[in-house]
Amino acid sequence: MYDQPRPNRATPAMTLDQMLERVRYEGAYPTRERAAEAVHSVLFALGRQLTGDERVDLAQCLPVEAALTLTAQIPTTEHLTGWGFVKDLAERTGATPATTRWDTGAVLAVVTRLAGPDLLARILRRLPDGYALLFCQAELRQPRMRAAA
Repeated sequence: MYDQPRPNRATPAMTLDQMLERVRYEGAYPTRERAAEAVHSVLFALGRQLTGDERVDLAQCLPVEAALTLTAQIPTTEHLTGWGFVKDLAERTGATPATTRWDTGAVLAVVTRLAGPDLLARILRRLPDGYALLFCQAELRQPRMRAAA
């Protein structure tokens, strides 16, 4: 069996104001503006990594303004690991990797709830290693076969 895209929903499950308040709570940010900066930078960077139906389906789950941020960026051909994603975003924003990891976790925790388990599983299958932890999920790996001696 193959993955089916979700049917189009008329409205997202959360408004942008609700999303910003949720991210503000998750990240313990002092202001709504700080939460908005985190949402913008993380979704903009994620839009560079995510492609295909998963990108479209995730955009449908987000508030319109957040979906526009996600889809504003043309996907890159350089697929970064989860840690590479954090380092690249830190370089682009001028923040430390620790701050960027915090921002990423706060934003993607909310995105995880909006996407739901089925879409999240599809997204994680499409992305390289290391993203599950960014989405607040356990990263389970298949055991590697040893080379025959």
